[in-house]
Amino acid sequence: QVQLVDSGGGLVQAGDSLRLSCAASGRTSSTVPMAWFRQAPGQEREFGAVMADRGTRLYYADSVKGRFTISGDNARNTVYLQMNSLRPEDTAVYFCATRSQRVIVGALRRPEVYDYWGPGTQVTVSS
Repeated sequence: QVQLVDSGGGLVQAGDSLRLSCAASGRTSSTVPMAWFRQAPGQEREFGAVMADRGTRLYYADSVKGRFTISGDNARNTVYLQMNSLRPEDTAVYFCATRSQRVIVGALRRPEVYDYWGPGTQVTVSS
């Protein structure tokens, strides 16, 4: 079992930055993917970013590429999402997620392949 606790959300203005954290405990491994998804009211959960294979593979959604950066601290079992140049359309609940085993690259963006989820942290960007 793995437990995830995501934090760091808040209310900011457009153009501001936030850093989200996801602390993992339990049977963790640096070889499995760690991802960030987000979900706005009335919308489906959307892929944001993922780090896999001990951080050697990083993938981003087109909507956040160039503004968001995913990184990890293996010693602290923590994954971060640095979000810069925030926009009102980034407003959502952000969730970190992981799974117990590796998965093919083509599946990394699909929420259904992840076994464990954090409770979510709200990010609100005002215009």
